[in-house]
Amino acid sequence: MNVGGVNSFLRNDGSAAMQTASIGGENSKFADLLESIRAESEKNSDSAEKTSAISSSQILQEGRLNGDMKTDFHGAFTSSADKNALPQGAARNQAGVHGTTKTIDKTSRLYEKSMELESFFVKQMLSSMRKTVSKSGLGGDGFAGQMYEDMIFDEYATAMTKNAGFGLADQIYLSLV
Repeated sequence: MNVGGVNSFLRNDGSAAMQTASIGGENSKFADLLESIRAESEKNSDSAEKTSAISSSQILQEGRLNGDMKTDFHGAFTSSADKNALPQGAARNQAGVHGTTKTIDKTSRLYEKSMELESFFVKQMLSSMRKTVSKSGLGGDGFAGQMYEDMIFDEYATAMTKNAGFGLADQIYLSLV
């Protein structure tokens, strides 16, 4: 039953609450960044030179380009339980093959890169599936429409990788550790 969008908060897995908390955390980081910029500009307003003291390296995450709009996996897993998580999907079957149960540190940089590789494979799968569907005309056939469609399928792949539990990133992680 959907009562004004309340059904999304009634999920048993708590994903909606986690997403709301994540958005709140991003908003607070952004507010802190803006406050530091304002404080720095007020400090510099007294001096004759009025240049900004903040650089793109303070704003951008390492490995990202200025203007990169794609969602990434940095900070997707932050709880203490994620440091010793059990594998999901197909990796769960292979994790305990030799009698020892392997765990995954989902907060590590290696796992983030494994998730990015899984997201790439999922995007390739979605692109192949997209070619079989007839176009609706809403996005347009021009360059901008194609670019928008590609960007939205990037986000679909990222969301599917985070939430579907395919286990490909877990397999990649376990093979590299």
